[in-house]
Amino acid sequence: MAEIAMCESYELFNLLNQYNCVSRLAEINYLCLIDARETQDYYTSHIITAKNMKTDSEGTFLLPEAEEVDSMRHVVVYDSNTSCLEEQARAVDCAQVLATVSLYPVHIVRGGFQRFSALYPFLRTEKILYTITELENLKIYPVEIIPGLVFMGDQKQSMDASILTDLKISAIVSFSHLTQTESLESTKRSQTILNIPVADSVDSDLYSSFQRICSFIGSYISVGSRVLVVSRQGRSRCSTVTIAFLMQRFKFTLEEAWMNVLKCKPTMRPNTGFLQQLSDWELQTMGKKWTDVSQCHL
Repeated sequence: MAEIAMCESYELFNLLNQYNCVSRLAEINYLCLIDARETQDYYTSHIITAKNMKTDSEGTFLLPEAEEVDSMRHVVVYDSNTSCLEEQARAVDCAQVLATVSLYPVHIVRGGFQRFSALYPFLRTEKILYTITELENLKIYPVEIIPGLVFMGDQKQSMDASILTDLKISAIVSFSHLTQTESLESTKRSQTILNIPVADSVDSDLYSSFQRICSFIGSYISVGSRVLVVSRQGRSRCSTVTIAFLMQRFKFTLEEAWMNVLKCKPTMRPNTGFLQQLSDWELQTMGKKWTDVSQCHL
């Protein structure tokens, strides 16, 4: 029987917004998202791509016929507002049934639909069935690194006015080749943009900008404002500076910050030059190099 554990709303948000070339939700074995609420609640509104879990005449949950739960990499359940495993709740009962066949831990969303939909109302829907094409073309949001404060994504996302509005972004750290004026005109929004003209090359110097970027991000999140960090593909430069910020802000080692960002975005990959600069940053912020950079998987 698989382990049952709680997960936070932002962790589900990040699962829903992973992509390679298209949304990973189009992969048949990626995510099994189950709504354990009463059927009428599900039909009224639910989290995008969720399936309703049926019960028999005695109220016992039945395994979904169309889902091969045992092949799913991520199995996530939510009900209305369950907040811990000790509750007598529909999500817990449902998770116990799924855990009998799942090969991976079954996660229950803390706070359920009420909390998730309050945080991400734009991911609520009444839509039940999706074609593969529709799944491939779902809007993909930047991942959430520090809940409610720091997000990380690609250049295209930073140019999407609806994404910036939905996530209530106040400032953007960008590694685009656009000038600050061009960036502001193209978004037609009021975000403050810090543009860093550094190429994604092993010879590029990001280290000399770390302090400036960390101060910029810190000045916004200290007053509760949200910051989006982006680079062209959302993999190397943005993840490098996000790791650097976590190291400075929370006194994380390079390894701790690396694993934190990797959990949020498994495709993040600072290039080898930036990795060495992060090692130097660890020495500056921690007074010692704690992390063996050869252990950071590239």
